[in-house]
Amino acid sequence: MPNGKLSERWRKVPSCSRRICNSSHFPAEGNQPMPKLAANLHYMFDEVPFLDRFAMAAHAGFKAVEFQVPYDWPVEALVERLQNHSLKMVLCDTKPGDWNGGERGIAALPGRERGIAALPGREQEFRRDLETTVTYCRAMGCDCVHAIAGVIKPGENRQAAEDVFVENLRYAAQRLGEHGITAVIEPINGGRDLIRGGEAYTTYGMAGFFLNHVRDALRIIERVNNPNLRLHLDFYHLQLTDGNLAETLRQTIDVIKHIQIAGVPGRNEPDVGEIHYPYLFDLMDKLSYEGWVGCEYKPLRSTQEGLGWAKQYGIRTSS
Repeated sequence: MPNGKLSERWRKVPSCSRRICNSSHFPAEGNQPMPKLAANLHYMFDEVPFLDRFAMAAHAGFKAVEFQVPYDWPVEALVERLQNHSLKMVLCDTKPGDWNGGERGIAALPGRERGIAALPGREQEFRRDLETTVTYCRAMGCDCVHAIAGVIKPGENRQAAEDVFVENLRYAAQRLGEHGITAVIEPINGGRDLIRGGEAYTTYGMAGFFLNHVRDALRIIERVNNPNLRLHLDFYHLQLTDGNLAETLRQTIDVIKHIQIAGVPGRNEPDVGEIHYPYLFDLMDKLSYEGWVGCEYKPLRSTQEGLGWAKQYGIRTSS
C-alpha cells in the first residue's frame, strides 16, 4: 500500500488530467452515471470488424471507448469514428513491440533476445515509439497512456529490468505530461496468456509479464517521483494475483487514474464469476473516484446479450 509521502503527493493531483489541445471535438466527462463505463473495442463488439465497433458502442449507450493498440489503423480513421459517434477515447497503450513474436511492450526490456548484457538497451526505441503514441493521443483526444512494461525471460536480471523501466517511465511521464496526457502502469497476471482463437490483442494474462503486483507498481511509481505517473488498476488481474480488492482500492484511490473490470476466472461479463462488482462500484462512488471504468472482457455470447449488468448504469441492452 502507498506510504504517507506517496498518498499525500497524489491528493494534490486532480483525478482528471488537463485537457489536451484538440479535445473540444469530444464529449465532456462530467455528469455521467457512476461508474462511467468505457467499452474496450478489442474485446467487445467483436461480432463486426473493428472500425464498425464504434457505432455499436455508441448505440449501446457508451460515451467512451478504449483499446490497447490503435497503431494498426490510420489515426484519421479512428478520429473520424470517435467524432461521428461522439465518443471519448480514454486509454491506449504504448506500442507493444513484436506482439506476434511474444513481446508485450518494451518499457522494461534492457536488451533483445540474447539477454541484458549482449546488446544495448531499447530505451531509444521506446522513446521513438512514444512519439507515435503522442501523435495518436493528441489526434484522438486521449489523455491516458499505459506504458506497458513487457515480458522478461526466466533468469533475466529483474533489478536491471526495473531500473530500465523506471528510466523509461521518467521520460514518458515528462513527455506525455507536456501534452496533458497521464502515464499509467498496470500490474498484469503473468500466469496466463492469449485467448486462443480470440480477437487480436486479447489475453487472459501475459505469461512472463514484468509487473504483476500492485505493491511493485507503487514502489516503481515512488521511484519515478513524477505525479504524472499514476496507477491503472484492473480488478480482473488483481483478483488473480493478490485479491483483497476493496482494501486495495481504498488504499490506492489517490494514485489511481484508470480502472478496468471483467469477471473471474473466465474474463467474461462482470456479473459472471466470483467478483461482486456492484459493491466495488458503490465503493468507487464513496471514494469519489472520477475516472473511467474500462470494460475489458470477452463476452460469453454476443456483446449485446451480455450487457444486462450495465443497464442500471445507462447502457442499453437492446440491439
